[in-house]
Amino acid sequence: MRPVDLSVLVVIPALNEEDSVADVVRDVSTAYPSARCLVIDDGSDDATGLRARSAGADVLPLPFNLGVGGAMRAGFRFARAHGYEVVVQVDADGQHDPRMIEEMIARLDQADLVIGARFAGRGEYGVRGPRKWAMRLLATVISRVARTRLTDVTSGFKAAGPRAVELFSDEFPAEYLGDTIEALVIAARAGLHIEQVPVAMRVRQGGEPSHRPIKAAVYLIRACAAFGLAMMRPRAKVRSDAWT
Repeated sequence: MRPVDLSVLVVIPALNEEDSVADVVRDVSTAYPSARCLVIDDGSDDATGLRARSAGADVLPLPFNLGVGGAMRAGFRFARAHGYEVVVQVDADGQHDPRMIEEMIARLDQADLVIGARFAGRGEYGVRGPRKWAMRLLATVISRVARTRLTDVTSGFKAAGPRAVELFSDEFPAEYLGDTIEALVIAARAGLHIEQVPVAMRVRQGGEPSHRPIKAAVYLIRACAAFGLAMMRPRAKVRSDAWT
């Protein structure tokens, strides 16, 4: 049984999010004041790092853009190096509600990885057209791999417990969609227990969305490729002396 007072690191990967990152940091600090907030400045060419630091976050600057997967891998390695048992991933655009962090961490009593799911009955967030069909297909397939029903396998709002932190410190993928689809497959095939909690999304506070409807077909192809690559990886193992 894990201790109640887990050390928590909130990791915020950010690329050119100067308009929103400070508000996100302050919201995280208000919602979960005992957590340490780490912004991974993923090669930004604006004031993202400066504004995050001024809002009270620690900032880990990357020399060039690695993408969300590379940024999160750096975050997980930072967590392991500094003894953090829980890592919560929060996007820098303000769409994730930090008030859900406490509920997600509470679920780590029975799970290794908790997804903040957008399509699980809370809020009005939705997608349409081919991208919606692709996300449903991926959710169905990955649910079978994980042996549990998942409705949102591309969410970037997740809480990772000790075993997931240990696994992802070495195995977190940096490829496109690796931080979502591939990471879930790696976790499931390593024997980690995955659950989800319904979350409501907020209006984006700044920057530009990463996906547009015109790119739906490309998204489907790349998402399927990410899944295929994940299934071809050797099955990862969590060290036997990791937290239980």
